[in-house]
Amino acid sequence: MDYYQALGLRRGASKEEIKEAFRHCALKFHPDRHSLSPPAVQDQAALRFRQAAEAYHFLIDDRRRALYDLPSRSSSSAPFAYARSDPPRSPAFDWDLLFRYLTGRRFLLHLALASAILGGAVAIERSGDAIWKMNNSGKSFEEAMETIEKARRRREEG
Repeated sequence: MDYYQALGLRRGASKEEIKEAFRHCALKFHPDRHSLSPPAVQDQAALRFRQAAEAYHFLIDDRRRALYDLPSRSSSSAPFAYARSDPPRSPAFDWDLLFRYLTGRRFLLHLALASAILGGAVAIERSGDAIWKMNNSGKSFEEAMETIEKARRRREEG
């Protein structure tokens, strides 16, 4: 199903045109308007209303519309699919799939969580280094360990 065709629009339609086309389709095909019609007419009207609602859902949202329009550059009539007349795509790498994955909510949430964990680890590491330098200024780790060992020997002897 072509969403633009379902609403009777051209591809470059504005949001206002999309809203107006959906209002027109909703008034024309809403199931309540056809409650007294024969069952075949009711079913057809309900189907057209659902198609218009689905088209509106995709076309009114900028992100969904961009994803829908992305494959349409190769004359596709279905979302996220390519026309049968198109040559097979290279199996090496699918840039569209990568783009959709990298802009997906789940990936971005995982990226934020990983960034927070990494940031916390870096903060802990740096604070540990800062505390070490504050308590052992001018000493290397080995020198500090020798000092600790000498203090322990003195405690044991005395």
